[in-house]
Amino acid sequence: MVERFRKIISRYVPENATGYCVKCWKEDPFSFKVTRQRKSKLGDYRFNRETGNHEITVNGNLNPYVFLITFLHEVAHLKHYIKYKNNGTPHGYLWKNIFQDLMRPVLTDTIFPRAVLNHLENHMKNPKASSQSDPVLSRSLRQYDLQKHVPDVYLEDLSDGDSFIFKGRAFTKIRRRRTRSLCRDDSTGRKYLFSEMTKIERSEK
Repeated sequence: MVERFRKIISRYVPENATGYCVKCWKEDPFSFKVTRQRKSKLGDYRFNRETGNHEITVNGNLNPYVFLITFLHEVAHLKHYIKYKNNGTPHGYLWKNIFQDLMRPVLTDTIFPRAVLNHLENHMKNPKASSQSDPVLSRSLRQYDLQKHVPDVYLEDLSDGDSFIFKGRAFTKIRRRRTRSLCRDDSTGRKYLFSEMTKIERSEK
């Protein structure tokens, strides 16, 4: 089982992180599966009450650095459940402490590029529910993405007044507010706040 897990994880994380990921698995074994891309999440942890097994999944389309962060993020949920069960919030201070401890050994330039490491170290001072919700870190990680036939376009790439398509609906970016932008639905006139990291399509108009 150990060698099977090593063979799988070595395909997705930076080479120098493989041994550490195996160590994490050996400490608290779990069922591990690499899944197809999911729009709503990068990874997931579940405790199967019927089998008594811990289960972790991570999207297979992630670049090695995002995959490693996501993997350890979910391992932190597993360890939080083992130690505290359902006490505390999913991304509260108890989970953050565990996640920080898990990430500390990999915060090195032998695993992460220096361009990412500086932002990641800052992020880990108070980790958010997702690395994607940290615009600075997300931007630095994005440059290492795989499978980029057509460059993705994000709301931050647009200027105020530009139009875009999101989930088949036409919007106009009105103005940026720190990490989010106020946008108008062109068909209804209603206004919404979007994360600057929202993936969108450029409008032709």
